[in-house]
Amino acid sequence: MCAKVVSSLVRLAGVNPFLVDLTLGVVIAASTTVFEFTLSSSQGSAPDALCLALIGVTSLALAWRRRAPLIVLAVSCVGAIVFHTLGYEYQLNNFASLFALYTVAAHRLPQLSLLTTLPVAAVWWHTALLGPVDLVWPSIVQGSLVIAIAWAFGNSTRMLAERNRRLAHLAERLQQDQGDRARRAVTEERVHIARELHDIVAHHISVIAVQAGLARYVSLSDPATARTALATIADTSSEAMDEMRRLLAVLRIEADDEGDSYDPAPGLGRLGQLVERMRSAGVEVDVEVTGSPRSLSPGVDLCAYRVIQESLTNVLKHAGPAHARVALRYSVDELELRITDDGHGAAAVNEPDGHGLIGMRERVRLYRGTTIARARPQRGFEVVVTLPMSATASDDQSPTSQGETYA
Repeated sequence: MCAKVVSSLVRLAGVNPFLVDLTLGVVIAASTTVFEFTLSSSQGSAPDALCLALIGVTSLALAWRRRAPLIVLAVSCVGAIVFHTLGYEYQLNNFASLFALYTVAAHRLPQLSLLTTLPVAAVWWHTALLGPVDLVWPSIVQGSLVIAIAWAFGNSTRMLAERNRRLAHLAERLQQDQGDRARRAVTEERVHIARELHDIVAHHISVIAVQAGLARYVSLSDPATARTALATIADTSSEAMDEMRRLLAVLRIEADDEGDSYDPAPGLGRLGQLVERMRSAGVEVDVEVTGSPRSLSPGVDLCAYRVIQESLTNVLKHAGPAHARVALRYSVDELELRITDDGHGAAAVNEPDGHGLIGMRERVRLYRGTTIARARPQRGFEVVVTLPMSATASDDQSPTSQGETYA
């Protein structure tokens, strides 16, 4: 029952604080009036209208304690002192000043609220002086303790409210920071997706374009070559669609969809397929592996594959008739990729829309690697990329022998 009453009062305080304070004032006024009638009847008298008016003014002023705490404190103290000075019961009409002091301490800084303890102390010390002589000092000490407790409770409420306001402000700032980080993450993800789309589309469309041109050129004179070119177009288109589906599956997957899966990202394990596709497009590619190949972290593996893919795509698009060479050198702590050709592809660097090399540099920088893209002194172009080995990559040795060359 008490819990329900307290809960109702809390909800009421949140809806209409003035009504709660008015109720508090009415309760104090009614209690003081009842005690006044009881004490007066025991002495064979009854309280007059002025007594009741002073009780009402002193207590009901608490209804405005949140709106004007200092004024309410002054009214309650003056009303109490006038009440006692006129000879009414000295033990009554004191508690309104304590609630007013609590309110001032809860809404004002300590420098001000400490000063307001003085008029309240004057009220309580005045009542102590009006009592029995042998109880003056005990009453003064008791009144001082009551005043100190009222001020301490009010000041604690103020400090708690300030801390809650600071926490609310910090929570709002944290929410804003989280929103900013989320927006940055979305932007970075869009850039990453755009780079992936460029790598996928540019490479496969380049192969398809070359093969389509070849098929159209030899469709009548060499049907066998035309059929081979069309088969390459079909395979390349299918692979492009598979990679697009994989990328879109990553975009669609939800954090709680643990059962969903998608194809793994390409890596150096699919280098042979990439080389065969480039050869079918008319670019002779040799692959040379030096050192002991080791498994790489997924990010570094994908980065290495994309660098080779983009470099060979640039050879196909810009170098003209050319021979390309892909060299992979594994050392203790890094992987070096060197892709060279003997064509006339220096224009790839100066191309105004050369997003491929820009994306390549950004991707390599993400893994703390270095990129060199330059024209060769004699003829052709070369790309040299160095990637640090991931600390989490295993050191399993591959059966590929050191210095093995794939023609």
